[in-house]
Amino acid sequence: MSAPLNRTTVSRLPAGLRPSVDPAHLRTRLVHFGLGAFHRAHQAVYTEHAGEPWGITAVAPHSTDVVAALRDQDCLYSLTERRPEGNRTRIVGSIVGALAMGPDAKAVDALLTDPEVTVVTLTVTEKGYHRSPLAGGLDTDAVAVAADLAADPAGPLTTVVGRLATGLAARMRAGAPPISVVSCDNMADNGAASARVVHDFVRASSWPDRAAVLDRMAEAVAFPATVVDRIVPATGEADLAAAREALGMPDALAVTAEPYRQWVLEDSFAAPRPPWERDGALFVPDVTPYQLTKLRMLNGSHSALAHLGAAAGLTTVAETMATDWGERLVRALCAEVAPTLPAGGPNPLAYADDLVLRFRNPAMRHLLRQIATDGPLKVRERWLPALRELRARGARTPVLELALAAWALSASPEPVPALLRAAGAADLADDDTLTTAITDRLPALRAGHVEL
Repeated sequence: MSAPLNRTTVSRLPAGLRPSVDPAHLRTRLVHFGLGAFHRAHQAVYTEHAGEPWGITAVAPHSTDVVAALRDQDCLYSLTERRPEGNRTRIVGSIVGALAMGPDAKAVDALLTDPEVTVVTLTVTEKGYHRSPLAGGLDTDAVAVAADLAADPAGPLTTVVGRLATGLAARMRAGAPPISVVSCDNMADNGAASARVVHDFVRASSWPDRAAVLDRMAEAVAFPATVVDRIVPATGEADLAAAREALGMPDALAVTAEPYRQWVLEDSFAAPRPPWERDGALFVPDVTPYQLTKLRMLNGSHSALAHLGAAAGLTTVAETMATDWGERLVRALCAEVAPTLPAGGPNPLAYADDLVLRFRNPAMRHLLRQIATDGPLKVRERWLPALRELRARGARTPVLELALAAWALSASPEPVPALLRAAGAADLADDDTLTTAITDRLPALRAGHVEL
């Protein structure tokens, strides 16, 4: 068996496969929560290209297996871009440490109070923020949140919000320099949303100095909003085999992605940050136009393809786009939600054209079931705000109704109004015209027919 990927064996690879930066010259300046494939194919790549000394220590909220695997490989892994003309593989070297949030709680807190660490990034999915579906703030009644609030802050905590709030509080008490917390999850106003849940945790704590901590955080912790974009399918056995063939050695943490990537960030950092603009990141005063375009057009179309494709018995996005209705669905949904988008973002027609090309990429195998996970949270973020706005204007919403019907078919046997209430949309659940229109779509979908 060939030797595994690590800092010794990577030196044997051709220059075109090796990292663009020597990991030995990096030190931890960023802490990242969420050790999934998306971070490794997106923020870690931008950070590598930002250059020295910007190293990342990545924290896995739950899985200890991925931490062990990353440590075994000296935190190196391969990224393969799936291009229609052929794959392109190389090693990424920006991650210099890996921690498990529970077992390594003290080490995580030590980094969060380290003056050299000036940026925290997050990819913990929408559900990782434990937001109340009604109020939008921290759901302090959630079992995991309540347990963290009652636990010893110095010990293991189970929520990223709890661990981050506790670490930032320790940083404030120590008088350490300012720091920026950058949410990279698909939520509208993700900067404000992450700020709110962290502040809510401190406010709900029993810490005697919580008021002083909040005052200091208001001055010393920034929460810039961001928009991230890259399609990163779940890694399968075929991907691991392809990485092994390309490298000539095994890589247990290989990731794959489409060629396209984008990162738009609100230019409101409180402390030094990597020069991500060197690799094409865009810093703007307000990310809202980009954020809503991505949420409602890309993410919204993705979720629609996932639920409708599943209803039609399909498996991947590319298969769904190959149907006689796949491209029409994407273009129709984009056209339907475009009137809700603010000025100053991408051109909606050009954006829809790009989506069709990206989703059609035959080299990508993006599973519908991966996109369809956490359905209620994604529906609440991706479809419902546009639906409310359009219906308030008296506009027709046939594509969103069709998408909601497909989601309802996959969600549970509950009536549509009950599902909408569970998704935090009691107002829409009480709209009889809407719920009837959604329900009327169900028979055709049950028969596997998608009728645009």
